[in-house]
Amino acid sequence: MTSSKVPGLFARIERFPIAGSFTISRGAKTEAVTVVAEVSQNGLTGRGECVPYPRYGETPEATLAAILAMQDAVRGGLDRQALQAAMKPGAARNALDCALIDLEAKAAGRRAWNLLDRPEPGVRTTAYTISLGTPEAMAAATAKAAHRPLLKIKLGGEGDPERIASVRKAAPESELVVDANEAWTLANLEANLAACAAVGVTLVEQPLPAGRDDALAMIKRPVAVCADESVHTRKTLASLRDRYDAVNIKLDKTGGLTEALAMADAAQALGFEIMIGCMVATSLSMAPAMLVTPQARFVDLDGPLLLARDRDHGLRYDESLVYPPDAALWG
Repeated sequence: MTSSKVPGLFARIERFPIAGSFTISRGAKTEAVTVVAEVSQNGLTGRGECVPYPRYGETPEATLAAILAMQDAVRGGLDRQALQAAMKPGAARNALDCALIDLEAKAAGRRAWNLLDRPEPGVRTTAYTISLGTPEAMAAATAKAAHRPLLKIKLGGEGDPERIASVRKAAPESELVVDANEAWTLANLEANLAACAAVGVTLVEQPLPAGRDDALAMIKRPVAVCADESVHTRKTLASLRDRYDAVNIKLDKTGGLTEALAMADAAQALGFEIMIGCMVATSLSMAPAMLVTPQARFVDLDGPLLLARDRDHGLRYDESLVYPPDAALWG
């Protein structure tokens, strides 16, 4: 930590093992690879964490380089408002945006939600994710989590009606959200939506690939549909109104909490329901996202629950209840 009056920017790649593995339609992984940004000034340090996502052409190394490329700008007094134009939306900007907010809150001696004039986040129920697998494997995993009130079920295309039926049988009381991660096709879209409706699924995330989801506007949707890969920032919202009922806001997509909060306001004004989502990451990634939860119908901030270990001062989880961050963690 530096005590210089001139802010300094530091960043590093960190790795956290996943408990078992995490599988979606695009593949499996056994560790969460995050990039942490730290901005230090006057003996205080603000931190932010991001998860580079290969789906969007991001790598940990390139994300680290993009953050470190902002060192001169930070030393020159870059603030989070100027940051929005200085970097493109994505994981790198997210880490730096959250670090700047954390530092600003510490310097002011205020919690981040007070600083940003937002409601204080309360205790919320988070979804718990069931990885993609065979119907039998998913049923077994679901049975262990059937006491949780909200489950997020990863699906993958062919065989999904059997998967979701098995999951529902294993968790008859849980609210179910399905995430297809762009894996459905025009050929199976309506059958898969019907299978989800038949077992009482509340919401289906991103059934079709981004950019090839026009069919959602041409059918009667028996289940509410949520955009994830199809939506990143406020600029994309208006064009999605005929295709989607909800949007998944993730700070790694929006490029930070600053844009995420503005996007939540805009999405509400357009009539979308809001999910606040996450990548598999530590509590340092979840903490800023908690500020969006007062506007969210669905909270999906279970990343740390999927890890073998979290970082120090992590968020408090009581089964599926997630609590606001302590100041020792962030904000």
